[in-house]
Amino acid sequence: MGRLPALILLSIFLLAFDYYCYRAVLSVFKKWKPATKKTFSVIWWTYTGILVIGVFAAIYVPSYLPLYLSLRSVILVAFFLTLICKVVMLPFLLIDDIRRLIIKINRHFKNKNTVRSSEKVAVADPIGEPISRSSFIIKAGLLTAAVPLSSLTWGISSGAYDYKVKRRTLILPNLPKAFEGIRFGQISDIHSGSFYNKKAVQGGVDMLLAEKPDFIFFTGDLVNDMATEMRDYQDLFSKVKAPLGVYSVLGNHDYGDYHFGGGPSAAKAKNLQDVIKTHKVMGWDLLMNQHRRLKVDGEEIGILGIENWGMGRFPKYGRMDLATKDTHDLPVKLLLSHDPSHWRQEVLKKYPQIDAMFSGHTHGMQFGVRTEHYQWSPIQYIYKEWAGLYQEQNQQLYVNVGYGFLGYPGRVGILPEITIFELKRA
Repeated sequence: MGRLPALILLSIFLLAFDYYCYRAVLSVFKKWKPATKKTFSVIWWTYTGILVIGVFAAIYVPSYLPLYLSLRSVILVAFFLTLICKVVMLPFLLIDDIRRLIIKINRHFKNKNTVRSSEKVAVADPIGEPISRSSFIIKAGLLTAAVPLSSLTWGISSGAYDYKVKRRTLILPNLPKAFEGIRFGQISDIHSGSFYNKKAVQGGVDMLLAEKPDFIFFTGDLVNDMATEMRDYQDLFSKVKAPLGVYSVLGNHDYGDYHFGGGPSAAKAKNLQDVIKTHKVMGWDLLMNQHRRLKVDGEEIGILGIENWGMGRFPKYGRMDLATKDTHDLPVKLLLSHDPSHWRQEVLKKYPQIDAMFSGHTHGMQFGVRTEHYQWSPIQYIYKEWAGLYQEQNQQLYVNVGYGFLGYPGRVGILPEITIFELKRA
Protein backbone atom coordinates (compact mmCIF):
# COMPACT_ATOMS: atom_id res chain seq x y z
CA MET A 1 0.00 0.00 0.00
CA GLY A 2 1.34 3.44 -0.96
CA ARG A 3 1.84 6.28 1.47
CA LEU A 4 -1.19 8.29 0.28
CA PRO A 5 -3.79 5.46 0.57
CA ALA A 6 -2.38 4.58 3.99
CA LEU A 7 -2.73 8.19 5.11
CA ILE A 8 -6.31 8.34 3.82
CA LEU A 9 -7.24 5.19 5.76
CA LEU A 10 -5.53 6.59 8.84
CA SER A 11 -7.44 9.85 8.46
CA ILE A 12 -10.77 7.99 8.24
CA PHE A 13 -9.91 6.06 11.40
CA LEU A 14 -8.91 9.23 13.24
CA LEU A 15 -12.09 11.03 12.17
CA ALA A 16 -14.18 8.11 13.44
CA PHE A 17 -12.26 8.22 16.70
CA ASP A 18 -12.79 11.97 16.82
CA TYR A 19 -16.55 11.55 16.35
CA TYR A 20 -16.61 9.03 19.20
CA CYS A 21 -14.93 11.56 21.53
CA TYR A 22 -17.16 14.37 20.26
CA ARG A 23 -20.37 12.46 21.09
CA ALA A 24 -19.01 11.59 24.54
CA VAL A 25 -18.28 15.23 25.37
CA LEU A 26 -21.75 16.30 24.21
CA SER A 27 -23.33 13.62 26.40
CA VAL A 28 -21.80 15.22 29.47
CA PHE A 29 -23.10 18.70 28.67
CA LYS A 30 -26.70 17.85 27.85
CA LYS A 31 -27.97 21.10 29.38
CA TRP A 32 -26.23 23.24 26.77
CA LYS A 33 -28.55 25.39 24.71
CA PRO A 34 -28.88 24.50 21.00
CA ALA A 35 -26.89 27.59 20.01
CA THR A 36 -24.07 26.60 22.37
CA LYS A 37 -24.00 23.06 20.98
CA LYS A 38 -23.88 24.38 17.45
CA THR A 39 -20.99 26.74 18.26
CA PHE A 40 -19.12 23.90 19.97
CA SER A 41 -19.68 21.62 16.96
CA VAL A 42 -18.42 24.22 14.51
CA ILE A 43 -15.29 24.86 16.57
CA TRP A 44 -14.62 21.13 17.10
CA TRP A 45 -14.91 20.09 13.46
CA THR A 46 -13.20 23.18 12.05
CA TYR A 47 -10.23 22.52 14.30
CA THR A 48 -10.21 18.83 13.34
CA GLY A 49 -10.42 19.66 9.63
CA ILE A 50 -7.55 22.13 9.86
CA LEU A 51 -5.40 19.52 11.61
CA VAL A 52 -6.10 16.80 9.02
CA ILE A 53 -5.44 19.15 6.09
CA GLY A 54 -2.36 20.51 7.87
CA VAL A 55 -0.85 17.07 8.40
CA PHE A 56 -1.27 16.22 4.70
CA ALA A 57 0.30 19.58 3.79
CA ALA A 58 3.19 18.96 6.21
CA ILE A 59 3.96 15.75 4.35
CA TYR A 60 3.41 16.81 0.74
CA VAL A 61 4.09 20.56 0.51
CA PRO A 62 7.69 21.32 -0.64
CA SER A 63 9.92 22.28 2.27
CA TYR A 64 11.45 25.29 0.54
CA LEU A 65 8.24 27.33 0.62
CA PRO A 66 8.32 30.40 2.92
CA LEU A 67 7.19 29.81 6.50
CA TYR A 68 6.80 26.11 5.72
CA LEU A 69 8.91 24.79 8.59
CA SER A 70 7.32 27.03 11.21
CA LEU A 71 3.77 26.28 10.08
CA ARG A 72 4.51 22.57 9.88
CA SER A 73 5.81 22.61 13.45
CA VAL A 74 2.66 24.38 14.70
CA ILE A 75 0.34 21.96 12.89
CA LEU A 76 2.18 18.84 14.01
CA VAL A 77 2.39 20.05 17.61
CA ALA A 78 -1.34 20.74 17.72
CA PHE A 79 -2.10 17.38 16.12
CA PHE A 80 0.20 15.53 18.52
CA LEU A 81 -1.17 17.17 21.67
CA THR A 82 -4.79 16.72 20.56
CA LEU A 83 -4.27 13.05 19.73
CA ILE A 84 -2.50 12.30 23.04
CA CYS A 85 -5.32 13.89 25.05
CA LYS A 86 -7.99 11.90 23.20
CA VAL A 87 -6.05 8.65 23.55
CA VAL A 88 -5.74 9.21 27.31
CA MET A 89 -9.48 9.89 27.50
CA LEU A 90 -10.39 6.80 25.43
CA PRO A 91 -10.24 4.17 28.25
CA PHE A 92 -12.76 6.18 30.29
CA LEU A 93 -15.15 6.34 27.34
CA LEU A 94 -14.81 2.60 26.73
CA ILE A 95 -15.41 1.82 30.40
CA ASP A 96 -18.60 3.87 30.36
CA ASP A 97 -19.84 2.24 27.15
CA ILE A 98 -19.06 -1.25 28.46
CA ARG A 99 -20.90 -0.39 31.69
CA ARG A 100 -23.93 0.75 29.70
CA LEU A 101 -23.81 -2.39 27.56
CA ILE A 102 -23.70 -4.68 30.59
CA ILE A 103 -26.69 -2.89 32.13
CA LYS A 104 -28.61 -3.17 28.86
CA ILE A 105 -27.89 -6.88 28.49
CA ASN A 106 -28.82 -7.49 32.13
CA ARG A 107 -32.18 -5.78 31.64
CA HIS A 108 -32.82 -7.68 28.45
CA PHE A 109 -32.51 -11.01 30.23
CA LYS A 110 -34.63 -9.84 33.18
CA ASN A 111 -37.58 -9.10 31.01
CA LYS A 112 -37.60 -9.63 27.26
CA ASN A 113 -41.12 -8.37 26.67
CA THR A 114 -41.96 -5.77 29.28
CA VAL A 115 -40.16 -2.67 30.37
CA ARG A 116 -41.29 -1.86 33.88
CA SER A 117 -41.36 1.66 35.16
CA SER A 118 -38.87 0.79 37.88
CA GLU A 119 -36.51 -0.52 35.22
CA LYS A 120 -36.91 2.70 33.26
CA VAL A 121 -35.55 4.53 36.27
CA ALA A 122 -32.67 2.07 36.37
CA VAL A 123 -31.76 2.84 32.77
CA ALA A 124 -30.41 6.16 33.88
CA ASP A 125 -28.35 6.58 36.97
CA PRO A 126 -30.35 7.09 40.18
CA ILE A 127 -32.18 10.43 40.17
CA GLY A 128 -30.92 11.34 43.57
CA GLU A 129 -27.24 11.23 42.55
CA PRO A 130 -25.64 14.68 42.29
CA ILE A 131 -23.84 13.51 39.12
CA SER A 132 -24.62 10.49 36.94
CA ARG A 133 -22.14 7.66 36.65
CA SER A 134 -21.64 8.38 32.95
CA SER A 135 -20.96 12.06 33.56
CA PHE A 136 -18.57 11.20 36.38
CA ILE A 137 -16.59 8.71 34.28
CA ILE A 138 -16.35 10.97 31.22
CA LYS A 139 -15.45 14.05 33.28
CA ALA A 140 -12.78 11.98 35.02
CA GLY A 141 -11.45 11.15 31.56
CA LEU A 142 -11.40 14.82 30.59
CA LEU A 143 -9.51 15.73 33.76
CA THR A 144 -7.04 12.89 33.24
CA ALA A 145 -6.44 14.00 29.65
CA ALA A 146 -5.52 17.43 30.99
CA VAL A 147 -2.50 15.92 32.79
CA PRO A 148 -0.49 14.96 29.68
CA LEU A 149 -1.72 18.13 27.97
CA SER A 150 -0.24 20.30 30.71
CA SER A 151 3.01 18.35 31.03
CA LEU A 152 3.59 18.14 27.27
CA THR A 153 2.74 21.81 26.85
CA TRP A 154 5.26 22.62 29.57
CA GLY A 155 7.80 20.44 27.77
CA ILE A 156 7.33 22.57 24.66
CA SER A 157 7.49 25.93 26.40
CA SER A 158 10.26 25.07 28.84
CA GLY A 159 12.04 21.83 27.93
CA ALA A 160 12.72 22.09 24.20
CA TYR A 161 15.64 24.52 24.53
CA ASP A 162 16.62 23.99 28.17
CA TYR A 163 20.17 22.90 27.32
CA LYS A 164 22.13 21.13 30.04
CA VAL A 165 25.89 20.64 30.17
CA LYS A 166 26.84 17.12 31.23
CA ARG A 167 30.45 16.72 32.42
CA ARG A 168 32.16 13.34 32.20
CA THR A 169 35.67 12.05 32.82
CA LEU A 170 36.76 9.54 30.19
CA ILE A 171 39.47 7.23 31.48
CA LEU A 172 41.62 5.67 28.77
CA PRO A 173 44.61 3.67 30.12
CA ASN A 174 46.54 3.88 26.83
CA LEU A 175 46.04 7.62 26.45
CA PRO A 176 49.27 9.38 25.38
CA LYS A 177 50.62 11.74 28.04
CA ALA A 178 50.17 14.80 25.79
CA PHE A 179 46.40 14.24 25.83
CA GLU A 180 46.06 14.12 29.62
CA GLY A 181 43.48 16.74 30.62
CA ILE A 182 42.35 17.50 27.05
CA ARG A 183 38.66 18.48 26.96
CA PHE A 184 36.26 17.88 24.13
CA GLY A 185 32.55 18.38 23.56
CA GLN A 186 29.81 16.32 21.97
CA ILE A 187 26.46 17.35 20.55
CA SER A 188 24.12 15.17 18.54
CA ASP A 189 20.79 15.11 16.70
CA ILE A 190 20.38 18.78 15.85
CA HIS A 191 17.32 18.09 13.64
CA SER A 192 17.31 21.66 12.32
CA GLY A 193 13.99 21.16 10.53
CA SER A 194 12.21 21.02 13.89
CA PHE A 195 13.53 24.29 15.33
CA TYR A 196 11.22 27.28 15.73
CA ASN A 197 13.30 29.57 17.98
CA LYS A 198 16.64 30.61 16.53
CA LYS A 199 17.58 32.76 19.52
CA ALA A 200 17.15 29.79 21.87
CA VAL A 201 19.26 27.58 19.59
CA GLN A 202 21.94 30.28 19.65
CA GLY A 203 21.90 30.09 23.45
CA GLY A 204 22.87 26.41 23.32
CA VAL A 205 25.72 27.11 20.91
CA ASP A 206 26.98 29.84 23.24
CA MET A 207 26.92 27.38 26.15
CA LEU A 208 29.03 24.90 24.18
CA LEU A 209 31.59 27.50 23.11
CA ALA A 210 31.81 28.90 26.64
CA GLU A 211 33.26 25.54 27.72
CA LYS A 212 36.24 26.14 25.37
CA PRO A 213 36.61 22.47 24.30
CA ASP A 214 39.82 21.49 22.49
CA PHE A 215 37.82 19.60 19.88
CA ILE A 216 34.15 18.77 19.26
CA PHE A 217 32.17 15.77 18.04
CA PHE A 218 28.82 15.91 16.26
CA THR A 219 27.25 12.46 16.05
CA GLY A 220 24.65 12.75 13.31
CA ASP A 221 21.16 13.85 12.25
CA LEU A 222 21.85 17.42 11.22
CA VAL A 223 18.44 17.59 9.50
CA ASN A 224 15.11 15.77 9.59
CA ASP A 225 15.04 15.04 5.86
CA MET A 226 16.13 17.93 3.66
CA ALA A 227 19.36 19.89 3.39
CA THR A 228 17.27 23.06 2.98
CA GLU A 229 16.26 22.79 6.64
CA MET A 230 19.69 24.19 7.52
CA ARG A 231 19.00 27.37 5.53
CA ASP A 232 18.29 29.49 8.61
CA TYR A 233 20.78 27.74 10.93
CA GLN A 234 23.92 27.20 8.89
CA ASP A 235 25.40 30.54 9.91
CA LEU A 236 24.67 29.81 13.56
CA PHE A 237 26.32 26.35 13.67
CA SER A 238 29.24 27.64 11.61
CA LYS A 239 30.29 29.31 14.88
CA VAL A 240 30.90 25.88 16.42
CA LYS A 241 34.69 25.79 16.23
CA ALA A 242 37.50 24.30 18.32
CA PRO A 243 41.33 24.53 18.17
CA LEU A 244 41.76 20.85 17.25
CA GLY A 245 38.72 20.72 14.98
CA VAL A 246 35.08 19.71 14.78
CA TYR A 247 34.47 16.12 13.63
CA SER A 248 31.07 14.94 12.44
CA VAL A 249 29.22 11.95 11.01
CA LEU A 250 25.86 11.39 9.33
CA GLY A 251 22.77 10.00 11.05
CA ASN A 252 19.87 8.02 9.62
CA HIS A 253 17.83 11.16 8.86
CA ASP A 254 20.61 12.85 6.91
CA TYR A 255 20.26 10.51 3.91
CA GLY A 256 16.71 11.60 3.04
CA ASP A 257 15.40 8.02 3.09
CA TYR A 258 12.22 9.03 4.93
CA HIS A 259 11.39 11.70 2.36
CA PHE A 260 12.59 10.17 -0.92
CA GLY A 261 12.24 6.48 -0.03
CA GLY A 262 14.92 3.84 0.38
CA GLY A 263 15.75 3.46 -3.32
CA PRO A 264 18.19 5.62 -5.30
CA SER A 265 17.08 8.76 -7.11
CA ALA A 266 18.74 11.85 -8.53
CA ALA A 267 16.88 14.14 -6.11
CA LYS A 268 17.87 12.02 -3.12
CA ALA A 269 21.52 11.91 -4.20
CA LYS A 270 21.59 15.69 -4.66
CA ASN A 271 20.02 16.24 -1.25
CA LEU A 272 22.69 14.06 0.38
CA GLN A 273 25.45 15.97 -1.41
CA ASP A 274 23.90 19.21 -0.16
CA VAL A 275 23.95 17.89 3.42
CA ILE A 276 27.60 16.89 2.98
CA LYS A 277 28.36 20.33 1.55
CA THR A 278 26.72 21.98 4.57
CA HIS A 279 29.16 20.22 6.90
CA LYS A 280 32.03 21.46 4.75
CA VAL A 281 30.74 25.04 4.59
CA MET A 282 30.42 25.10 8.39
CA GLY A 283 34.01 23.94 8.69
CA TRP A 284 33.15 20.55 10.17
CA ASP A 285 35.30 17.56 9.20
CA LEU A 286 32.71 15.00 8.06
CA LEU A 287 34.02 11.45 8.43
CA MET A 288 32.38 8.97 6.07
CA ASN A 289 33.98 5.61 6.90
CA GLN A 290 37.25 7.43 7.50
CA HIS A 291 39.65 8.34 10.27
CA ARG A 292 41.80 11.27 11.28
CA ARG A 293 45.02 11.38 13.28
CA LEU A 294 44.77 13.95 16.04
CA LYS A 295 48.24 15.14 17.01
CA VAL A 296 49.28 16.97 20.19
CA ASP A 297 52.97 17.57 21.01
CA GLY A 298 54.07 14.85 18.63
CA GLU A 299 51.71 12.18 20.01
CA GLU A 300 48.61 10.90 18.24
CA ILE A 301 45.20 9.35 18.83
CA GLY A 302 42.67 8.28 16.22
CA ILE A 303 39.24 9.75 15.54
CA LEU A 304 37.15 7.38 13.44
CA GLY A 305 33.78 8.15 11.91
CA ILE A 306 31.40 5.91 10.03
CA GLU A 307 28.19 6.43 8.13
CA ASN A 308 24.96 5.31 9.75
CA TRP A 309 24.82 1.71 10.97
CA GLY A 310 21.50 0.79 12.56
CA MET A 311 19.31 -2.16 13.41
CA GLY A 312 16.12 -3.18 11.64
CA ARG A 313 14.65 -0.52 9.35
CA PHE A 314 17.52 1.89 9.96
CA PRO A 315 20.05 1.95 7.10
CA LYS A 316 23.49 0.36 7.28
CA TYR A 317 25.88 2.51 5.30
CA GLY A 318 28.71 2.26 7.82
CA ARG A 319 31.97 0.47 6.96
CA MET A 320 34.15 -0.21 9.95
CA ASP A 321 36.69 -2.01 7.78
CA LEU A 322 37.34 1.24 5.90
CA ALA A 323 37.35 3.46 8.99
CA THR A 324 39.85 1.29 10.88
CA LYS A 325 42.22 0.81 7.93
CA ASP A 326 45.81 1.87 8.77
CA THR A 327 44.99 2.72 12.41
CA HIS A 328 46.76 -0.24 14.05
CA ASP A 329 49.58 1.97 15.38
CA LEU A 330 47.30 4.44 17.17
CA PRO A 331 47.21 3.84 20.95
CA VAL A 332 43.66 5.21 21.38
CA LYS A 333 40.78 5.10 18.92
CA LEU A 334 37.60 7.15 19.42
CA LEU A 335 34.68 6.17 17.18
CA LEU A 336 31.78 8.37 16.07
CA SER A 337 28.77 6.24 15.12
CA HIS A 338 25.27 7.69 15.24
CA ASP A 339 23.27 4.66 16.40
CA PRO A 340 24.25 3.17 19.79
CA SER A 341 22.99 -0.29 18.78
CA HIS A 342 26.07 -0.46 16.54
CA TRP A 343 28.26 -0.78 19.64
CA ARG A 344 26.75 -4.08 20.82
CA GLN A 345 25.91 -5.47 17.39
CA GLU A 346 29.32 -5.00 15.73
CA VAL A 347 31.92 -2.99 17.64
CA LEU A 348 32.09 -5.16 20.77
CA LYS A 349 32.09 -8.35 18.71
CA LYS A 350 34.58 -7.48 15.98
CA TYR A 351 36.55 -4.36 16.92
CA PRO A 352 38.11 -4.65 20.38
CA GLN A 353 40.64 -1.98 19.40
CA ILE A 354 37.94 0.72 19.69
CA ASP A 355 38.43 2.36 23.10
CA ALA A 356 35.30 4.51 23.15
CA MET A 357 32.33 5.11 20.87
CA PHE A 358 30.12 8.21 20.80
CA SER A 359 26.50 8.08 19.65
CA GLY A 360 23.12 9.84 19.74
CA HIS A 361 19.96 8.75 17.92
CA THR A 362 17.72 7.79 20.88
CA HIS A 363 16.85 11.35 22.08
CA GLY A 364 16.07 9.60 25.38
CA MET A 365 12.63 9.53 23.69
CA GLN A 366 12.45 13.19 24.87
CA PHE A 367 10.49 11.90 27.84
CA GLY A 368 11.49 10.33 31.13
CA VAL A 369 13.47 10.90 34.29
CA ARG A 370 17.17 11.65 34.40
CA THR A 371 19.15 12.52 37.52
CA GLU A 372 22.78 12.06 38.49
CA HIS A 373 22.18 8.54 39.81
CA TYR A 374 18.97 7.40 38.13
CA GLN A 375 17.44 7.49 34.68
CA TRP A 376 14.35 5.99 33.08
CA SER A 377 12.62 6.40 29.74
CA PRO A 378 10.35 4.17 27.64
CA ILE A 379 13.17 4.10 25.07
CA GLN A 380 15.12 1.74 27.33
CA TYR A 381 12.76 -1.06 26.31
CA ILE A 382 14.01 -0.64 22.74
CA TYR A 383 17.67 0.33 23.25
CA LYS A 384 19.76 -1.28 25.96
CA GLU A 385 22.16 1.67 25.80
CA TRP A 386 20.18 4.88 25.41
CA ALA A 387 21.72 7.69 27.55
CA GLY A 388 25.00 8.29 29.31
CA LEU A 389 28.19 6.26 29.74
CA TYR A 390 28.39 2.48 29.39
CA GLN A 391 31.35 0.13 29.71
CA GLU A 392 31.98 -3.50 28.84
CA GLN A 393 35.42 -4.97 29.37
CA ASN A 394 37.84 -2.27 28.19
CA GLN A 395 35.44 -0.59 25.77
CA GLN A 396 33.16 2.36 26.47
CA LEU A 397 30.11 3.95 24.86
CA TYR A 398 28.59 7.36 25.47
CA VAL A 399 25.07 8.12 24.23
CA ASN A 400 24.15 11.80 24.00
CA VAL A 401 20.36 12.37 24.20
CA GLY A 402 20.46 15.09 21.58
CA TYR A 403 20.54 18.82 21.00
CA GLY A 404 17.28 19.12 19.09
CA PHE A 405 14.00 17.24 18.89
CA LEU A 406 11.88 15.34 16.41
CA GLY A 407 8.11 14.86 16.23
CA TYR A 408 7.10 16.17 19.63
CA PRO A 409 8.71 19.65 19.74
CA GLY A 410 9.67 19.54 23.38
CA ARG A 411 11.23 17.51 26.15
CA VAL A 412 9.90 16.33 29.51
CA GLY A 413 12.54 15.14 31.96
CA ILE A 414 15.11 14.29 29.26
CA LEU A 415 16.57 17.69 28.45
CA PRO A 416 18.74 18.65 25.46
CA GLU A 417 22.37 17.83 26.13
CA ILE A 418 25.83 19.31 25.61
CA THR A 419 28.47 16.87 26.85
CA ILE A 420 31.94 17.92 27.93
CA PHE A 421 34.55 15.17 28.40
CA GLU A 422 37.95 15.35 30.06
CA LEU A 423 40.51 12.75 29.01
CA LYS A 424 42.41 10.97 31.78
CA ARG A 425 44.85 8.08 31.79
CA ALA A 426 43.68 6.78 35.20
